[in-house]
Parts: sequence; C-alpha cells; structure tokens
Amino acid sequence: MGTMRKLLLSVIAGSLLQGLHAQQLPQLSQYTSHDYLYNPAVAGSRPWFEVRSAHRNQWVGMQDAPRTFMLSTTTPVGRNMGLGGYIFTDHVGPSRRTGAQFSYTYHLRISDEIRLGMGLSFGMLQFLIDGSKIRFRDQDDPLMDDQLRGSLMPDATFGLYLYHEKWWFGASAPQLLHNRVKFFEENDPSLSNLETHYYAMGGYRIPLGDDLKVEPSFLLKYVAPVPPKVDLTATVRYKDMLWLGASYRTEDALSFMAGYWLKKTFQFGYSYDLTTTGMRNYTTGTHEVMLAITFAKEPRKSAQ
Repeated sequence: MGTMRKLLLSVIAGSLLQGLHAQQLPQLSQYTSHDYLYNPAVAGSRPWFEVRSAHRNQWVGMQDAPRTFMLSTTTPVGRNMGLGGYIFTDHVGPSRRTGAQFSYTYHLRISDEIRLGMGLSFGMLQFLIDGSKIRFRDQDDPLMDDQLRGSLMPDATFGLYLYHEKWWFGASAPQLLHNRVKFFEENDPSLSNLETHYYAMGGYRIPLGDDLKVEPSFLLKYVAPVPPKVDLTATVRYKDMLWLGASYRTEDALSFMAGYWLKKTFQFGYSYDLTTTGMRNYTTGTHEVMLAITFAKEPRKSAQ
C-alpha cells in the first residue's frame, strides 16, 4: 500500500476516534443492570451467578448509527472473591470495535454491613475499519481499497466498589494501557490513542413500605477532552420484581425504562432514549434491551 493510501486511511481512522472520544466505550442507558460492564469490582458483590446481555440500537433512522451487543457473566467465589468476564461488539459506521475481558475481585470487609470490592480485569481489544463502506465523490479514487484494516491490542481496567445493603458507590478506569491504534504492520502514521476513561457510579435505596422502594442513582463519565457527562436516574421497584425508571443524560437524552424479574431467575429490561440534541430531527430514538439469568448462590448481604 502506498504512502498516500496509508495516510488517508489513518486520517479517516483518527477522525473517527477523535470524533467519538465519548463513545470509545459503548454507552448503556440501563447502567444499573449492567454495572459490572462499567466496573470489574462489582463481580461477586451479589449472591448470584449472573449472565447478562445488552442489545442497543442507537439513533434509529440514521444511517450507520451505533449498534452494540454485550454479554457478561459474574459469580461470587467463596466468601470474599468474585470472578467475571464480558465480550462486546460496537458498530459505528465503517468502524467496528470488539473486545473481551476477564476479571478478579477481592471483597474486603470494612464492617459487618459494608464491603469494599477491588477488581482488576485484563483482555484484548480490536478496532476495525471497513474500507468497502467508505465512499468518495470520485468512485474510482485509487487511494482507498475495500479491505478490512484492523488493530489488536491488550487492555486493562481497575475498579473500586464500596457497597452496603442500602447504598453503593464505585469508581473505575478502563483503557488503562492507553494503546495506540495501528492499522499497518509498520510505519503507521496514525496518532490515534485509546484514551483512559473514568467512571463513577452510585445510588441509594429508599424503602417506601414493605413492597416499594425508590432508587436514585447516577453515572458520571469522563474522557478528555470531552466535558463530563452525567446520567441521573430514579427507579421505583416493587418487591424486587417489577421496576420503572427514568433517566436524564446531560446534553444527550431522556431515557424511560421498565423491567421484570421472574422468580428471581429471568430478567427482562427495556429502555427508550428520546434524544434532546439537534439530532432529534433525524432519529426516532434509541432502543435498548436487557436479558439476564440469575441463579442464587450462598446468601449474604449485598448490593442488589
């Protein structure tokens, strides 16, 4: 491949990465149901073996809008440890991001009711660009081929998770290794790095009688140079079986969600995002589905 073709593809790749800094990692509206995906220290904090999937179709009606699939599993091990892992694929236009990580967490007993989870995950990331999906005004332009160009690299995440039966707070830093995306074996002029992200998540459970409780929660996301974004959510739960919720994501969207937990085993959740930016003129919204299976293990007080 000639130097001009390499340079052009690298500029396109860099533009995609720089323009999507806030979405170098997939975004989910039902973050309380997928807290492990944001923080590996969550693994083992609940007395369940869990398998969860997320299916997100963002900005429906827009061509090449993001589409995300994620699958995770977590389990407690003994009284003080947790194991977990996840895979995901995220499509945005001609680019595709795929990853897998596995984690270990140790839960330190702070008091009879409070524990601190410390988790570390390690895995691999792959970033691909499909040249066949990039079109120029001059269809005979010789600078671009139809090949799939990609870069494979290791990645790591560290997280802390402090939790009680009535509240929880966690912080994590994905993409710690800050790898550079390279689409060629050598002499790659790309200057596109995978930026370290920072997440903070917390919430509180307020009982309203024996059957109802309200859960205000938040998710703070930051990656330079984009200003921080915050999801503010309120969820009403009935007997830990049925829930309704609403969320506001700063400078982005309003989300409405509902879910059901059947016999403490099968979970289903759905959320709809109503875009609040100028993009609302071009999209009918965002749909997200959560499916999960949970099996009880040794009972102990934990975040739910």
